[in-house]
Amino acid sequence: MASFGFSSNFSLVENRGHDAVDLRTLVAASKLLAHSLGLLKLYPGSKSWSLRAACSREVGTARAASEAATAVAVDDGIVREKERDGVLRVGVICGGPSAERGISMNSARSVIDHIQGEDLHVSCYYIDCDLNAYAISTAQVYSNTPADFDFKLESLAQGFRSLSDFAAHLAASVDIVFPVIHGQFGEDGGIQELLERYNIPFVGTGSSECCQAFDKYQASLELSKHGFVTVPSFLVQGCEANEAELEKWFERNQLDPMSGKVVVKPARAGSSIGVTVAYGTADSLKKASEIISEGIDEKVIVEIFLEGGNEFTAIVLDVGSGFDSHPVALLPTEVELQFRGNVDVREKDAIFNYRRKYLPTQQVAYHTPPRFPVDVIEDIRKGASLLFKRLGLRDFARIDGWFLPSKHLSSSKEVFGVTDYGTIVFTDINLISGMEQTSFLFQQASKVGFSHSNILRSIINHACLRFPDLASHKDLSGHLPRVDNSSKLAGTSRKLEKRHKIFIIFGGNTSERQVSLMSGTNVWLNLQAFDDLEVIPCLLAPSNQHSLGTVVNGEDFQLSSWAVWSLPYSLVLRHTTEEVLAACAEAIEPSRAALTSLLRKQVMSDLMEGLRKQKWFSGFDIADELPVKYSMEQWILHAKEVQATVFIAVHGGIGEDGTLQSLLENEGVPYTGPGVMASRTCMDKVSTSLSLSNLANLGVLTIKKEVWSKKDLLNVPILDVWQDVISKLQCESICIKPARDGCSTGVARLRCPEDLKVYIKALEEGLLRIPPNSFSKAHGMIEMPNPPPEFLIFEPFIETDEIIMSSKSKNENASHFMWEGRSRWVEITVGVIGKRGSMHSLSPSITVKETGDILSLEEKFQGGTGINLTPPPVSIMSDEALERCKQRIEVIANTLHLEGFSRIDAFVNVDTGEVLIIEVNTVPGMTPSTVLIHQALAEKPPVYPHEFFRTLLDLGSERFA
Repeated sequence: MASFGFSSNFSLVENRGHDAVDLRTLVAASKLLAHSLGLLKLYPGSKSWSLRAACSREVGTARAASEAATAVAVDDGIVREKERDGVLRVGVICGGPSAERGISMNSARSVIDHIQGEDLHVSCYYIDCDLNAYAISTAQVYSNTPADFDFKLESLAQGFRSLSDFAAHLAASVDIVFPVIHGQFGEDGGIQELLERYNIPFVGTGSSECCQAFDKYQASLELSKHGFVTVPSFLVQGCEANEAELEKWFERNQLDPMSGKVVVKPARAGSSIGVTVAYGTADSLKKASEIISEGIDEKVIVEIFLEGGNEFTAIVLDVGSGFDSHPVALLPTEVELQFRGNVDVREKDAIFNYRRKYLPTQQVAYHTPPRFPVDVIEDIRKGASLLFKRLGLRDFARIDGWFLPSKHLSSSKEVFGVTDYGTIVFTDINLISGMEQTSFLFQQASKVGFSHSNILRSIINHACLRFPDLASHKDLSGHLPRVDNSSKLAGTSRKLEKRHKIFIIFGGNTSERQVSLMSGTNVWLNLQAFDDLEVIPCLLAPSNQHSLGTVVNGEDFQLSSWAVWSLPYSLVLRHTTEEVLAACAEAIEPSRAALTSLLRKQVMSDLMEGLRKQKWFSGFDIADELPVKYSMEQWILHAKEVQATVFIAVHGGIGEDGTLQSLLENEGVPYTGPGVMASRTCMDKVSTSLSLSNLANLGVLTIKKEVWSKKDLLNVPILDVWQDVISKLQCESICIKPARDGCSTGVARLRCPEDLKVYIKALEEGLLRIPPNSFSKAHGMIEMPNPPPEFLIFEPFIETDEIIMSSKSKNENASHFMWEGRSRWVEITVGVIGKRGSMHSLSPSITVKETGDILSLEEKFQGGTGINLTPPPVSIMSDEALERCKQRIEVIANTLHLEGFSRIDAFVNVDTGEVLIIEVNTVPGMTPSTVLIHQALAEKPPVYPHEFFRTLLDLGSERFA
């Protein structure tokens, strides 16, 4: 979040053979240090960013203060920091060789966001696919995926000649390491072994215990030895597959060797990577062979499919002293897979895979605590804590498993997991649990009184207790950033009254509501950094008379159609808006609320048994508060009464078509983003094109469009529709998209009438998604708007030059991307920010489609996926063409009367800088992986997320002052 740590990341690196530190590096570092200390602030001026003093704003966590005490000295080729009294130096390491390295970056970003403070200094490190280590800036951690910057590492980061050199650097430069590498090298004991070899303190479990627990097959054997129920499994290793032995295993477990349903998964991979369902021995061996041939793992497990079970996951926190383990399981979460609408029959075999874990769709729902009997929940907590201790785990871990009602995998009463209600079985141990903003760690921690910062600092503090030199270190928990909704605990209600209230509203009823939840959550967490703000998250939801599938926007809008929920901390951290609503209903339902409160108190009591002995623990900081429901009218009047500014994070629908803006404006309530008319124009893609149609002589072009109603598409013969569209658009390949929707939902490339038939059938049947490879050419999953759009747009499909990203091996010196540049057009997305009439263009990002012709929902919004080249590499686009492009983007923004901030999607000619407009988003995505953050960080000096969102907020407040 902060620029704090940026300069030292460049200064705390090995010189790699040079006699002195690079002058440009030191100059850049000094500029960033000045910015991070609050001496300079970026603010949108008439045509460019100008600097102004920023002495009036209090940043609650004082992120940059510790940098003021930093000094550097060159010694034996390594630039070291001098000792700083009372400041703990933490090295966060992310990346790694596994497919989870993108998620690892998200986790690292979250850790950095929430632990920085005047008492703690963070340095960032990255391990690439080939196990090369780099000291990187925190700016790079905010990239969407490692591919965003892998090809620039040689010029942007300082590398180490070997892992040994890297470890030597860590030993000299940090007090403790926080590894957040998921999967291989992070959870299998690799990084831990390296740190142990050099006696470097680190957070988490030791190397040998990691190695044992990470291997699912070995862990299962160990659990069985310790008296736990385990899932019957068969090991396929390398090319030693024995079909006859596998058939015997099928028969022993009463499975048909021809069609018995099993799960096939790598023994040493995480996050459901490579996990699939198979039928019979032949299919099992085929799936196992594919996992091995793809290089995911050489050891593959075949295990019985747990039909009729309920999956759960539990975070275990160690609150003991030093090496005296005292693990306590938090409130577990039930994972419910959901099937809605007409889905492909293959979805019925669905598992909790990578996509369901990290992309917010209605395919999965979480329940914390689970909807299990109380005794079962307590047994899960007891078993997870016992497992944690017996396997020698440390600090924290996530343990997954299944509750099988009325089913017993063991007849022995002596085995742990056999209960009167069914069987509890633990299946997976995650040594470094995901730490994205709404991950299980933070969901479960907030339920029992921990904020993001409190739980992370508690984990670090506990790890320090194992090391005598750190055990007496200055307490960290006494410097927790302030969080909202905790006034009862903090006793600061008088101070809260003086702070400016900010209502962050997200949700809505469109297909973009889940992304809206991600955006609102991210803005809420970032703005909590400021002591002068009281930030309150608010969910916009249909009232009781309307469901999430009811269209109630535009001319049909009525105030009575909507409700707004003011949310306490723990209820925001959910996967979908439906979950948030369900959690609100549960929170005010007497019996469920009583059960949750009882379980919460029990967990807090268990935690305090250990925590009360720790001097550093200053208490829980999240109160057990209830949500408050308002009608839309009541909420707006409340905002007016308390003089709040509304930060709009509602994508699509009434949040982006001018309706919400109009309601707020009528009552004089300030809000962020463009005004009413600009919002209405940009929401309608046809109106947007018409408004810009006279700018061709300025190098701004528009795409011809044909609009069809859903009703006509369903009634006119397919071939007639196709011939009419391609005749009018004069093209052979077309792009279809909703007329008033966004975020890649319902956007597809159609090459023939048969493709159109598939798309129209999906509209008619109200499909939530079009399965991969349903059209004439291979493509990924296409999420569809829900409810289906009433109007759709046909456009010529614009062919752009393909950019191919490649992994660079150790012996390769070539660029990480390949681009032939035949058509000279590439797709870009770019943020604009400022006041009306003087909008400033950030540096565009070239968007890279990894699969298919259309950017997928994952590539736009799922952390750890999607590639954005920010700014465009000079090998693709010259500085002169880039500047002309930015000037035209500003012309577009000013012509549309944009203000505050927006995002413009377009095609650009890399030679001329001509811009072909696609669409304008007046409430763009503000998720942790949004390109707007990448682009703000590309400014000089870089603007970090908390300051970026504060600037957007101030632009909204000042406009109505």
